[in-house]
Amino acid sequence: SASPGSPAALDGSFLLSPLGGLMGAQAVLGLLVWSLIAATTYHLHAAYGWVMFVSLFFWILTLLFFVIYLLQLHQKYYMIPWPLVLMIYNAVATVLYITAFVTCAAAVQPTSWRQWDYNRRAAASFFACVTMITYGVSTFFSFRAWKGLGSNAATSQVSDHA
Repeated sequence: SASPGSPAALDGSFLLSPLGGLMGAQAVLGLLVWSLIAATTYHLHAAYGWVMFVSLFFWILTLLFFVIYLLQLHQKYYMIPWPLVLMIYNAVATVLYITAFVTCAAAVQPTSWRQWDYNRRAAASFFACVTMITYGVSTFFSFRAWKGLGSNAATSQVSDHA
């Protein structure tokens, strides 16, 4: 547990936790989505601009949250309601990834004159769907953590600030 005056330390158990695993999966899947879209002529189609924005924006923020939790900075800055922040972040990411997935899937045209663009866009649609699901699962776990389900509220308050 990191105290406000101590230097940041790596939390190896975070990587094995459901939150760490889901954030890692979101980072990898989000990278796949935006890199597959970036490898096409997405600038010619406005729909892919939205997919690119959503995937890149949440990829960067997920990496930021991953580093915050990996370095235990969420315990150092305990005045921020991290479970609530993470729940809202995951819920917003889920909703926007739904729109990105639907937009990406609807814009894939099998009669594209560039076959590699079709393949990459179809793959990006698939990975956007899987990414959306991982954010949805993270929203569920974040909601449980925010509500304190599965732990005693008194013990979680003591262990967070001790």
